[in-house]
Amino acid sequence: MRIGNNPHKDKVIAQSDYLHQVVIPVYIPHQDGYFRDSLKIFQLCLQSLLNTVHHKTYITIVNNGSCKMVMEYLDKVYDEGKVQELIHTENIGKLNAVLKGLAGNNIELVTITDADVLFLDNWQFETTKVFRALPKAGVVGIVPQFNMFKNKCGNVIFDNLFNKKLKFIPTHSPEGLIRFYDSIGWDRSYNKDYLKYGLGLEQNNSTVLLGSGHFVATYKKQMFQEMKTYLNYKLGGDSEDYLDSVPLKYDYWRVTTYDNYAYHMGNIFEDWMSEIMHEVNIRNEMDSDFAQNKVANTFIVAVKNTVFLKFFGSDFISRLFYRWKKLPKAMIKNYSTIAPVPTSR
Repeated sequence: MRIGNNPHKDKVIAQSDYLHQVVIPVYIPHQDGYFRDSLKIFQLCLQSLLNTVHHKTYITIVNNGSCKMVMEYLDKVYDEGKVQELIHTENIGKLNAVLKGLAGNNIELVTITDADVLFLDNWQFETTKVFRALPKAGVVGIVPQFNMFKNKCGNVIFDNLFNKKLKFIPTHSPEGLIRFYDSIGWDRSYNKDYLKYGLGLEQNNSTVLLGSGHFVATYKKQMFQEMKTYLNYKLGGDSEDYLDSVPLKYDYWRVTTYDNYAYHMGNIFEDWMSEIMHEVNIRNEMDSDFAQNKVANTFIVAVKNTVFLKFFGSDFISRLFYRWKKLPKAMIKNYSTIAPVPTSR
């Protein structure tokens, strides 16, 4: 039996005061083998995040089927008020866990990050600075990587093809690049020219690199208004391609900060990880109300990201492009037309 009306019926939800959400899916099923150091690494990840974000940051952790020890640690973190949202679920797959974390709020920016990312000072400020300087930016990474302009960046290149500010520029942090590829298990036999130059864009006193990885990046939340509710891979497959492709629906650009603002730790703890010190006075100014694109014409999206890329992808055209966009002549011949696409797993 029910008597009376629920006092919350037809009440409009107040606009959130939070400006930035961070979603972290966590899967640590045990403390052995591959996962031996994973809890310690996640604890470093979370602490580095707490040390580097402003007070209007809403942190969501999705426990994706972790063991009892991890569950107890997460419950303690939540009870202490260090994070705003904690979701426990069985192992439903990394991207499905991310989708759970995205639902239920309308916060303008959302950072999706793996649980083994070590955040550095000012990553949040530099990210919002890029969104302000580049209204068409929809995804902003904070860890430069090799050749990412060849992955889902046809629209950025197409839109700026005749822009003199689109050009190859000297790498700001080759040490960050080296550390990233060491962290995912690559040997150092890759083309060292990738450590020297990357394809960049200068606009409104901001410099970015084209393309972005997906192990840590910030998205305009608008693009997830009609998101999928289920992806049928626990990890990999076409699940990560979903996050790479959804910005194209709005013709958003994928870019990365010029400098390196995070480290990928991997699954093995190393002493340097706990030696990263954070400043007391980081630049954590808050910003909001960024430009939003409407859903783009599907024909235009196809021209920029399929037809144009097929033309652009030929060896002859690529070399002409490299020369035109100021890649040093000595590097052009060996600058691969096939991007080494990194993965954090």
